[in-house]
Amino acid sequence: MSDLFAARADEVAARTAPLATRMRPRSLDEVVGQHGLLGPGAAFRHIVESGEPISMLLWGPPGTGKTTLARLVATHAEAAFRTLSATSAGVRDIREILAGARDLLATEERRTVLFLDEIHRFAKNQQDALLPGVEDGTLILVGATTENPYFEVNGPLMSRMTLFRLESLTPGDIEGLLQTAVHDDVRGLGSMGIDLPAPAAFELASRTGGDARQSLNALEVAARMAKSAGRSTIESEDVTEALQRRLIRYDKAGDSHYDVISAFIKSVRGSDPDAAMYWLMLMVEAGEDPEFIARRLVILASEDVGLADSEGLRVAVAAADALAYVGLPEAVYHLAHATLYLAIAPKSNSVGRAIGAARDLVQDGPTPGVPLHLRSTGYRGAADLGHGEGYQYSHDHPGGLVDQQYFPDGVDPGVLFRPGDQGREAAIRERLREIDRVLGRVGRF
Repeated sequence: MSDLFAARADEVAARTAPLATRMRPRSLDEVVGQHGLLGPGAAFRHIVESGEPISMLLWGPPGTGKTTLARLVATHAEAAFRTLSATSAGVRDIREILAGARDLLATEERRTVLFLDEIHRFAKNQQDALLPGVEDGTLILVGATTENPYFEVNGPLMSRMTLFRLESLTPGDIEGLLQTAVHDDVRGLGSMGIDLPAPAAFELASRTGGDARQSLNALEVAARMAKSAGRSTIESEDVTEALQRRLIRYDKAGDSHYDVISAFIKSVRGSDPDAAMYWLMLMVEAGEDPEFIARRLVILASEDVGLADSEGLRVAVAAADALAYVGLPEAVYHLAHATLYLAIAPKSNSVGRAIGAARDLVQDGPTPGVPLHLRSTGYRGAADLGHGEGYQYSHDHPGGLVDQQYFPDGVDPGVLFRPGDQGREAAIRERLREIDRVLGRVGRF
């Protein structure tokens, strides 16, 4: 009788579960996207279908099928499937699962697959607790993470797992999934008699950031809204209301933080104001720290614009000051102002190249002694030591230039700074030609 009640409970749960849960793929062929993992001859597909799984790490954005693939690993291996979430589990939970896995292996010769969601949130001691069971094969560990595992997962555990990377689903992938869900009479919304026109499907698919779970959840809400309004068709306003606002996938502490700021900087450096504004607003809308953005702009102003337009540094610093003064949301104007100015400005990395050349000379050259004529004379007794003797005051000479030694003894007076020919550096080149002539410096141009 208890089995009958349990089966009845499972049946009710299946009917009342969220659409995303009901539509979870039951086989590899039902999985949407992930062609690199599931295509013919792919290593992941071969491992799963062999029924002899290995411990693995699934790395990818939310809603791309990590939990589903873990379940299918267990299904093909006819293994017990256990789950833990790193946000709530501790070392005791791990030890209990390891003990259960040993008992199952001993009594039924059956393996256990442990799916550990958000494995990157486990502390080092928690990750270390998994090592014995993974190492001796007591359990198959399938870890899931949205973060770069090379930063977040311990080396010893990483070395015992095979890494597979999942990609965000494309709008096309999502659209196909949505249409399947709308017309599926058993697990989907087929019994509602609702229709999802192509424009609404595309809008929904393109506004959920490649997240299948988010897309299906929004579809279910939109379908109920259309039905309650007496309509059999889901319209754009239903989609907009169901989503409230576009899901912007951006983890300020993870890969997105670094990848998006990299794209932003490279767009400004590449003089593409349109792309630069896109990345700027993505960061602002996703809640990135605006001071972080401002700092990067100040750095870029000297690193990538530099002497080609020194006004860029003043604009960047002014934007940072304005941010501190007025704050967001108004300060987005100042961040945009600086972004557009620096993107359009002529570019030069001569400052960075000069830093690198000077650093190499300092690190590779002899330990310098400051020549006597360049040493400080601002204290009593300096003259008795010979400090400043022979120094020629440049303002006493035509053009403020005088041929005298400025490098320390033993260091060849090489060329460390080479200006470009963009923007104001063109004028700097002409000034340097005169300086080099007076100082006898050769090889700059």
